Amino acid sequence: MTTATSPAAELGPEGQFWAHLRAGRLMIQRSRSTGEYVFYPRLIAPHSGADDLEFVEVGGFGTVYSTTIMRRPAKHGGDHNACVVDLDEGVRMLSRVIECAPEEVHIGMRVQAVIALVDFGAYANSEQPIVLFRPVGAAP
Repeated sequence: MTTATSPAAELGPEGQFWAHLRAGRLMIQRSRSTGEYVFYPRLIAPHSGADDLEFVEVGGFGTVYSTTIMRRPAKHGGDHNACVVDLDEGVRMLSRVIECAPEEVHIGMRVQAVIALVDFGAYANSEQPIVLFRPVGAAP
């Protein structure tokens, strides 16, 4: 795990998180004094009130905490899952599991994060990075 200062510190914590994703790195905040990991990016740790948060690179491994299937017509991309993943560092992320059928995603499934670029069309001027997960052991 490496510690890094943001290439875009003037963007604030949320902007820094997205800048790290654009650079291909999954970085979340950790308090230097307490060791507490924090997600979603913010200025102050929610449990301790520590204001010494720094971005550190994480492995991206976690466990599916909850999941549901979003039913959609094939013309709109078909069914997909929405899930909450407990990262090994102790924070939760809302995301999706890819590279398997939505019905195969289950609570307790081990997953690993991947950063994907998604074109949001009219909602953004370019592709945006997002964090998705794939089952551990799936080919990259």
